[in-house]
Amino acid sequence: MKELLLALPRLARMLVGLGADREVPTAAKVVLAALAVYLVSPVDIIPDFIPWVGYLDDLLLAAVVVDGVIGFIDRPILLRYWPGSPASLDRVAAVARRLARWVPKRIKARIFGGHRRS
Repeated sequence: MKELLLALPRLARMLVGLGADREVPTAAKVVLAALAVYLVSPVDIIPDFIPWVGYLDDLLLAAVVVDGVIGFIDRPILLRYWPGSPASLDRVAAVARRLARWVPKRIKARIFGGHRRS
């Protein structure tokens, strides 16, 4: 749990860097911007004032986007902006993948257009 909490600032730093990189596909930048807007927006699928459950939609959407970004963008570009070791990025990716499994595949496919890096 401690490693996951420490990873949040690293993830934010990586996602901001990716948003500014010219090599990152526009589709990924749009998804990152949409995630940022959704997370700061007071309008949610599940209102945040409901204890614990209110943040569930934010957590799942963030996990889907992180999982998608890691699968969509080439690894060297990701590592350029990840302020930790490649192994720590792999651990964060594994957690995001596990959380993203709770979201139906058709919803995940709509976010990234069904495209995944091979």
